[in-house]
Amino acid sequence: MQIVILSGLSGAGKSLAVDCFEDMGYYCIDNLPPALIKDFVALIQSGKHKIDKIALVIDIRGGDFLDDFKKYRKMLDRRNLDFRLIYLEAPKITILKRFAETRRTHPLAAESGKTNGEAIDEEIARLAPIKEMADLIVDTGDLKGAELAAILQEFILGRRDGAGEGRPFRIVVQSFGYKYGMPQEADFILDVRFIPNPFYVDELRELTGRDEKVRAYVMDHPESRFFAEEILMLIERLKPSYIKEGKPSLNIAFGCTGGQHRSVAMAVEVAERLRERGENVVLRHREV
Repeated sequence: MQIVILSGLSGAGKSLAVDCFEDMGYYCIDNLPPALIKDFVALIQSGKHKIDKIALVIDIRGGDFLDDFKKYRKMLDRRNLDFRLIYLEAPKITILKRFAETRRTHPLAAESGKTNGEAIDEEIARLAPIKEMADLIVDTGDLKGAELAAILQEFILGRRDGAGEGRPFRIVVQSFGYKYGMPQEADFILDVRFIPNPFYVDELRELTGRDEKVRAYVMDHPESRFFAEEILMLIERLKPSYIKEGKPSLNIAFGCTGGQHRSVAMAVEVAERLRERGENVVLRHREV
C-alpha cells in the first residue's frame, strides 16, 4: 500500500495536488483527522476494499488533532508502509493575493476573527512540526498547476515527462450530428460536411460510418484522405504541448449533419490510424 499525506499552508495548492494524485490513480480524502488514520489504514488492509494507493490531506482544519500527528506518523512507519509526507507552502504575500483573488477567508481567520495575514502567521507556526517531518517541501509561489503536477509526479513516480506512469495521455475521438447540437467537451470541433454524403446513396442510407461500405465511400474521396492526414499531423504536433501543460487528454470531435455517416467514418479512420501509432485512443459515436 502506498500512502501519501498532503499538508501545508491554506492557499498553497493542495487542491491542485489532490487533482494530480487522482490522475495518478490515488484514492484521495480531504481533511481527514489524524486520529482516524490508523482506523482507515486498518480498514483498507483488511482486504475488503481493493485500494492500494491513498492520498490524505491533513492540514490546519484538523484543529487539536494536529498535536498528535507525530504519533500517527510513527505508527505508519512501524507498519512498514510506503509512506511519504509532502508539504506545500508559498510566500505570505502570494497566499494573501490568492485569498484576495478568490474572495475567500483563511480558515483560521473565519474561526477567530483575525485578519488573513495574522491567520497565515499562526498557521505557519502550528504546522512547523509537520513541515519538519516532510519528505518533500514544495514552494508553489511561482509554479503553474502543470509545473506542480510535474514535480509531484517526479517525486512519486521517479519520472518527469508531464504524463507519468499511471497517467497515460489519452486522445478522445468522437462523432456527432450538428442537428443535435455540438459537444461541449471537445477541444477541437471539425466539420466534415464538405464530404459527399452517403445518405443520398440508396444502398448506404440505412448503414452507418462503422460499416465498411460507408467508410470506403467516405474515404475514397481525395479531400477526405487529405483531411485525415492533416488532422493526424495536427495531433502529432500538438500532443507535446498538451502534455507539457499537464493536460490529461485531447478531445477531437468530427461533425456531420446527422452524425451517422461521414463523421462516424472519419472518426473511425483517424482513431484506427492513431492506434496504429501506439496512441491511447477512446472512440465514441454520440448519435449511433
